[in-house]
Amino acid sequence: MRTFLIFLLVVLGIAAAGVYASAYIVHQNQQALVLEFGKPKRVVQQPGLHWKLPVVETVEIFDKRILDLDTATQEVTASDQKRLIVDAFARYRIVDPLKFYQTLRFEGAVRSRLGPIVESALRRALGSTTFQDVVRDRRDELMKRIAANVNEEGSDFGLEVVDVRIKRADLPEQNQKSIFDRMRAERQREAAEFRAQGVGEANRIRATADREVTVIMAEATRKGEELRGEGEAERNRIFAEAFGRDEDFFAFYRSMQAYEQGLKSGDTRLVISPDSDFFRYFADPMGTSPSAAASRTAPQQRPAAPAQTGAPAPAP
Repeated sequence: MRTFLIFLLVVLGIAAAGVYASAYIVHQNQQALVLEFGKPKRVVQQPGLHWKLPVVETVEIFDKRILDLDTATQEVTASDQKRLIVDAFARYRIVDPLKFYQTLRFEGAVRSRLGPIVESALRRALGSTTFQDVVRDRRDELMKRIAANVNEEGSDFGLEVVDVRIKRADLPEQNQKSIFDRMRAERQREAAEFRAQGVGEANRIRATADREVTVIMAEATRKGEELRGEGEAERNRIFAEAFGRDEDFFAFYRSMQAYEQGLKSGDTRLVISPDSDFFRYFADPMGTSPSAAASRTAPQQRPAAPAQTGAPAPAP
């Protein structure tokens, strides 16, 4: 019985080892190539649990994800004879595991084989364009062209280049200062031009505003003079109407206004005869002249006729 149990355990161990040696797992982000005595037999793209013959077949696992490849920093001369220090990288993925295994075998060899291809495509593309196109105007177009050129050669390795990007495209240290000074001078010239255009536009707007102000002021002055003339006419009409209704009261009112304006507080001096018509209401509230008021208050004399009050007292 003991011998049977030992034999059973040995059989189970061998069976477990055989199952373990025969099974392999392919993950979602992986793909496999099955080799029979080192020769490619089949490609496995579906994830999950798969089987192989122990000892006879081996499995090579490759990544299905997009991988990065950094290129070495290199100096490129643009078509306008400006030198650039370019640092770029590429993104690729393995689309044909069999071809990849036959040409490169493992991912570490991608840098030595695909890197020079990317660098050569960079030099060809950047050498046929200007510095301004690389830095600003046509950068996306150049990257697509470089990726297409690399794909043409990278397809021989079972690779697909998804994208190529420039991380840095700078001038050499000895050229940066002169280029920056020239760019600064160009921007200052453009700023001066824009400033001159702004000053000219401001002067035009200011001249238009001044002209409109002059026209508006002239129109307002004309309208004001018209209204003032209408007011003067209305005032004269009211004065004439008041004078026609009560000549004595109108003369009295005008004299009071003359007294208010002529006899103000402060240093007021008048060189005038006391019996002048200006003081007609000082001696007599009826408005007779001082001489007439004196003769009216004398004995056995009749009161003098009231002085003519048809015209207002003269203003000082």
